[in-house]
Amino acid sequence: MLFYAGLLFLVIAVSLDGFTVGLAYGIQQIKIPRSSLLMIMILSGSIVLSAMLLGAFINPFISVRKAEQIGSLILIMLGIFALFNVYRGKYNKENSSNQSIPNMQSILVKPEQVDLDRSGIISFKESLLLGVALSLDAFGAGFAAALLNYSLFVTTVLIALSSGLFLTIGLNIGKLLARQGFIHKLSFVPGLILITLGLITLCN
Repeated sequence: MLFYAGLLFLVIAVSLDGFTVGLAYGIQQIKIPRSSLLMIMILSGSIVLSAMLLGAFINPFISVRKAEQIGSLILIMLGIFALFNVYRGKYNKENSSNQSIPNMQSILVKPEQVDLDRSGIISFKESLLLGVALSLDAFGAGFAAALLNYSLFVTTVLIALSSGLFLTIGLNIGKLLARQGFIHKLSFVPGLILITLGLITLCN
């Protein structure tokens, strides 16, 4: 049971960035067509699949316990990095540059930058940029998941589906939550989930 609970928390942790981005888009009335949403899901699944294949290739060359330790440490480091980005983002948000092509880190701080043509709609091409940005954490998590012997197929499908689901949920309720200041204080939750999951697996 703990094994499957860990997989569920992993999927949720790597998908919460999508929820946050969805909230930002909902607040600003930016729309994501189904074709763009599908591309984001495909990118998330593909990046996780690639990471898990790499992890599965390495896994046989190390002991089961060592693989579990490495996977756990990767999750902990991802969590710490996520928390660091939250605090750094708070300081850098007002000073972020208005460059025409945003970098991956700035997208998660100011997701509206993905709407390059300011049309209020995330086009298919713009969804490629957003999909890659949202999948950065998923690569490390996918690699760790393979070392922890999570199912390649199940993990890939769950993360792909949840990336679209969380983004859609955030988009639909963004306007409602815009007036609730506490929601912006929950940006540290994904990092804490990853650290907790890593510690539990490491000590198990």
